[in-house]
Amino acid sequence: MPQTEWGWQITPEELRSWIIEDRPDLIVVNKPGLVVCHPSKKGPWSSLIGACRELLGVDRLHMPFRLDRETSGVVLMVKDPAVASRIQKAVQERLVQKEYLAVLHGRLEKARLVDAPIGREGNDVFATRQWVRGDGQPAVTEFEPVSVSDRFTLVRVLPRTGRLHQIRVHAAWMGHPIVGDKLYPDPRWMAQFVREGMNAEMRAAMLIDRQALHCSHATVDGESFYAPMPSDMAIM
Repeated sequence: MPQTEWGWQITPEELRSWIIEDRPDLIVVNKPGLVVCHPSKKGPWSSLIGACRELLGVDRLHMPFRLDRETSGVVLMVKDPAVASRIQKAVQERLVQKEYLAVLHGRLEKARLVDAPIGREGNDVFATRQWVRGDGQPAVTEFEPVSVSDRFTLVRVLPRTGRLHQIRVHAAWMGHPIVGDKLYPDPRWMAQFVREGMNAEMRAAMLIDRQALHCSHATVDGESFYAPMPSDMAIM
């Protein structure tokens, strides 16, 4: 993605290389980290959905779920209104299942089920920052080790609920934050990033330019879609 002073500009060639499946009713994309899903003020090629509209020559696409800017992986955009309605209903009824891969700090020797409610922390600087709190909404996440090294653990993550920042909060709360996460557990990194961008100090501390979180598998309306783990997460 060509870098600009405000972020990243998608090119048609790149977008074509991200497409997992393109068919009459929907398109499935393996979104890289640092790509924004929803429309941006910087033009259609500055967001995934805007770029897909331009590439396909359509006015409207429905995105039943999105990923954070720094999270990579499976994203669906639906072309057919009837299919969009059916998938949106499945999302509302919690019938869409997603699996993630994440690289955690430290050694997670065995699978762990985190059942801890999440709510807004009330941080004056980052209003959307969440944390585990007794009066929060129910949140359940399963972490299953795939590969363990001296410093890191690659885990398969199964979120049983869909709270904001749930995987990142639960990983940090159990003492194994996601590599590259600037907001959890220490928001001072995010404050520095907002002021200065990704400088040499941050890159040395974070190890990669984004949070090492990837949506590897999504089952939607009875169909499963897969996206291989990106190379920037291969830091084990």
